[in-house]
Amino acid sequence: QVQVVESGGGLVQAGGSLTLSCTASGLTFDDYIMGWFRQAPGKEREGVSCISWSGRNTYYADSVKGRFTISRDNRKNTLYLQMNSLKPEDTAMYYCAAALALTTDWGTPPASADFHYWGQGTQVTVSS
Repeated sequence: QVQVVESGGGLVQAGGSLTLSCTASGLTFDDYIMGWFRQAPGKEREGVSCISWSGRNTYYADSVKGRFTISRDNRKNTLYLQMNSLKPEDTAMYYCAAALALTTDWGTPPASADFHYWGQGTQVTVSS
């Protein structure tokens, strides 16, 4: 049984930092492209960042480029999202997800439908 569990969310002031973690079990972690998505109340789910199994390819939404860094440790079956210079508009539920392949190019937003396994989410709230 596959389990995807996020952690690390919380309340932070604007300009602050948080690191999200995601641990996946029940799957061969380094077979999967891993991604972070977020959804704010009343808004559509947005692909924030993705990383290939090797870490060689990454994607970042324009809104987070230069502020967020995605990484993975395949030995620990863990995905990370380092978030710096946080803004109130980063407030959302953040979800970790796993995909075997992408139907989109690495330079374009990922399709949620490509991701088979999802976590329950971790809330990030940035106060102004």
